[in-house]
Amino acid sequence: MFAPEIYRQRRDTLATSLPDSLILLLGNVDSPMNYTDNIFPFIQDSNFRYYFGLNEPGLAGLIDTANDSVTLFGNEAEVADIVWTGPQPSLSERATAAGITQSQPYAQLKQRLATAQAAGIQVQYLAPYRGETILELANLLSCSSAAVKEAVSTALAQQVIAQREIKSADEIKEMETVLAITRDVHHAAMRASQANVLEHQVVGLMEGIVRSHDLQLAYPSIFSRNGEVLHNHHHHQKLQKGDLVLNDTGATSSGGYASDITRTIPVGGKFSPRQRELYDTVLAMQTKAIAALKPGLPYLAAHKLAAKVMVESMSKLGFFNGNVDDIVESGAYAIAFPHGLGHQIGLDVHDMESLGENLVGYGEGVERSKLFGMGYLRLGKPLKAGMVITVEPGIYFIPALIATWKAEGRHSDMINYAKFEEYQDFGGIRIEDNVLITETGSHILGPHIARTAAEVEAIMAAS
Repeated sequence: MFAPEIYRQRRDTLATSLPDSLILLLGNVDSPMNYTDNIFPFIQDSNFRYYFGLNEPGLAGLIDTANDSVTLFGNEAEVADIVWTGPQPSLSERATAAGITQSQPYAQLKQRLATAQAAGIQVQYLAPYRGETILELANLLSCSSAAVKEAVSTALAQQVIAQREIKSADEIKEMETVLAITRDVHHAAMRASQANVLEHQVVGLMEGIVRSHDLQLAYPSIFSRNGEVLHNHHHHQKLQKGDLVLNDTGATSSGGYASDITRTIPVGGKFSPRQRELYDTVLAMQTKAIAALKPGLPYLAAHKLAAKVMVESMSKLGFFNGNVDDIVESGAYAIAFPHGLGHQIGLDVHDMESLGENLVGYGEGVERSKLFGMGYLRLGKPLKAGMVITVEPGIYFIPALIATWKAEGRHSDMINYAKFEEYQDFGGIRIEDNVLITETGSHILGPHIARTAAEVEAIMAAS
């Protein structure tokens, strides 16, 4: 946790933006794997953690902005609990750690809310993303699950987004700390990606490094020789010399902040000529996009810039025909780059997106595109100093996509399908870093992680 004063300041800022409000923030509860006491590693709701800091299940926070009061609700550990878990801090001790002077048993929360509702006060809460949270809100507010979803507070979500998307110096430090571990993870994966090694052996190595720091992965690793499958979580294949392996792996810091890094690795230690020319294209996409980032730039413009760099390079190689801008604006480019350039990152790896992708990523004069590929861009609005975003362009050869578009004759005047078909066994390349928007531009967070082809090959040679 940060110092108690940080959580007080965060709550004060939220309260000032929503006067005369009763704000309910529920923490998460344990999630069982297959029976009640066999649980997954606990992950706190990031909004609760941002405002209260506490990383234990079964808590709720109530911010009464009309009366300038904050109350933490939870249960004291009983002897029957302590037998299994050991001694636990009291509820008042947990409240003090979060800068709160008032705490009450969880059972009193429902009556507190009922009293407010009877007085005509609307309880404001954020969109729930877990089934058990929907049910608990329905219980606490004495309404149906459908009514819970309908009464989500957009005003509260907008204020939370405005606060959370600007990262403090303490948050940046936390993110850079976990990025140092993530660097070790990726370099270890490069050294281990040799012929005849099974994918899951490398995944186990990476997770072992993370666990050796008493941390967890930020999301299930994407480590696959089938890098054209964007979210490929299967790790059963044997690596072969000449393969490209896409490794998208990040960790979560002790304070809950995520890293999200992708590198592409040539099994055997050397990129082939055709791998190298496309790898260098993706690197140029990322490098030029990062160089363009600054406050006020719509991230949609950075996405289009990366796509333009790709089309210019791939046109020289015979993949596209015609005017570069027309190819980008038509969406034809997405046959090779079918996802967005990146997203915000912080306490969530896709930061705050449980509140609604469009609320988090759009507005401010920018609407989500309806085009395939560009429509998957999670962040399109203008950037602000203090945001942390991922920049993760890629090039992929997806046989089903190529075949479908060819059969439809889609963009046939712009796409050389014969050339794409020559690369159907290529796989995919992605390069991703976490980038802070500064007052004048941007910089990549954390220690340097081998990124150029020569750097990746040098790490692999050292094994």
